[in-house]
Amino acid sequence: MHSVAGATDPHRLGRNELEVRAVPPPPAGPPRLIHLNGPPGIGKSTIARLYADRHPGVLSLDIDQVRRLIGGWRERFSETGALARTLAVGMADAHLRSGHDVVLPQYLGRLSEIERFETIAHDSGAVFREIVLHDNKEQSIRRFTQRGGAMESGWHREVQEQVDRAGGVSALSAMHDHLTEALRRRPAAIVIASHEGRLAETYEAVTAALADPHLELPV
Repeated sequence: MHSVAGATDPHRLGRNELEVRAVPPPPAGPPRLIHLNGPPGIGKSTIARLYADRHPGVLSLDIDQVRRLIGGWRERFSETGALARTLAVGMADAHLRSGHDVVLPQYLGRLSEIERFETIAHDSGAVFREIVLHDNKEQSIRRFTQRGGAMESGWHREVQEQVDRAGGVSALSAMHDHLTEALRRRPAAIVIASHEGRLAETYEAVTAALADPHLELPV
C-alpha cells in the first residue's frame, strides 16, 4: 500500500469519525440528476466515473453495471436491461432525496425513457441536467467497434457480441439516428463534442456545462 502525504491512517480514527468522513454532506442547492447521453462507446461511463471520483457523494449510476447483477443477463440482455432501468429509477430517487447528485451515463434514444428519469428528478425535488456526448455517425460506430478489441475489458467484448446479434453496424447506425431525432425534441440538452483521445478536454467541457446552466457549447 502506498502512503499519501497528508492522509490520515484510518486505523487511528474512531468509528464516529469514520462514518462522518464516509458520508459527505449534501452540496448547497438542490441535487441534480445529470444524464450523460450519447452513442455507445463515446465515453459516457468513463466521464461519469471520473466526475464521481472528483465529487464525493455523487452516485455514478451505470445501468449496464446494474444489469450485470441480474441473473441471466447474457441470455436475456434486453429483458434484464429493462429490469436494470427500473432498479436505476429507484436508486436515483433514493440518492436524490438524500440531497446528493446522481450522474447517469446511459444511451437513451427514446423520449419516453429520457422523460422517465426527468420525472424522477422533478418528483425528488432535483434538477434534471441533460448533456449529450456526441460524434458523427461514422466515428461513433468506429469507436464502438474498436473498443471491443482484445485489450479492452470482457464487458466491452460482451456488449460487442450483443450488438452484433442485434444487427451490428446497422443497429449502431439506427441508435445514432434515434438519438439525433430525440435531440431535436430536447432543446434544453447541451451537446458536447467528444473526440477520440481527448478525454480531459471532454471532461472539462462537461464540468463547465454543469457549472453554468446557461452555457451552450459548440459541437
